[in-house]
Amino acid sequence: MTASGARPYVSPHDVTAAWSGAGGDRVVRVVVDAAGGDNAPAEVVRGALAAAGPQTHVVLVGDEAVVRPLVPVGAHVSIVHAPDVIGSHDAPASAARNKTESSIVVGLKLVHRGEADAFVSAGNTGAVVAASLLYVRRIPGVQRPAICSIMPCMPAPIALLDIGANAECRPEHLRQFAVMGQAFAIEVMGIPAPTVGLLSIGEEPEKGTPAVIEAHQLIAADERVRFYGNVEGRDIMNRLVDVVVTDGFTGNVTLKTIEGAARGILTALRSTIDLSVKTKVGGLLLRRDLLRLRGALDPEEYGGAFLVGMNAPVIIAHGSSKARGIANAVHQGRRGVVSGLQGTIARELGTRAGAV
Repeated sequence: MTASGARPYVSPHDVTAAWSGAGGDRVVRVVVDAAGGDNAPAEVVRGALAAAGPQTHVVLVGDEAVVRPLVPVGAHVSIVHAPDVIGSHDAPASAARNKTESSIVVGLKLVHRGEADAFVSAGNTGAVVAASLLYVRRIPGVQRPAICSIMPCMPAPIALLDIGANAECRPEHLRQFAVMGQAFAIEVMGIPAPTVGLLSIGEEPEKGTPAVIEAHQLIAADERVRFYGNVEGRDIMNRLVDVVVTDGFTGNVTLKTIEGAARGILTALRSTIDLSVKTKVGGLLLRRDLLRLRGALDPEEYGGAFLVGMNAPVIIAHGSSKARGIANAVHQGRRGVVSGLQGTIARELGTRAGAV
């Protein structure tokens, strides 16, 4: 099978602009956890306001006394009061069960009751996953949901899953991730025939842990998956495939390593440009290309990651997200609603999508 890395450059701005307009005149209700993240509530509210519009109604969930003064009259935003907050150090499963008045739980209950269509949070990732399992619930047939990130990459983004929902995975879980990741690439990213790679320590089928070796066999035998085979860490940014599958521990380390490396490279470029008049002139000549590179490598351009395998879109934004990242996460939530992602996953796994 031929890898699809030779596709022309796709601007992250164009991708998120397409998400914001996806679905035509359909009004999509996106819940935003106003208390979640390092920069809540001010930056979260700013981002929500930027994304809200006639076809995207944002429901801000948080302490109304704090949130209300940040929302101008006439905005396409409503507020639902949630006096409690799940902090970054709270035990996820316990908090999801016991902090029933928290912004995360109240927001996910709105989706569960059909009063909203999607959920966005930059808060405690583990709590979002645990509460989603309790209230939004998995699509029937999905053994475990996975956090699927759209990785900024040149010339076009790729999908990486799992990046943190499941630290340990059985081979069958990885096979399902391959099916769900392929569906995600088609329905959300608009890639018509995505290829899938399994992250390992070598391209040969016999390389890797026993679980990875068995997962390779399962995915290769699954006729639904356009399986490329094993890929190595260096192949991710070389964009050898469209979707990379791994367990949540390895995926999280991989994602943060790549994000850190990208920031380091951009910092080094800025430092080099500032060295002399000659390099500053060169920087001005390259300004457009450097800005494009920065955008292509900036995780805030895509806002967050999907918790795939759930009955409704759940978007987990970066904890450090500012307004732009939150706005793009809301656009992702809208895209998840108007796309066929849930139905495609249910169909591919041979089940019927359950009611939320």
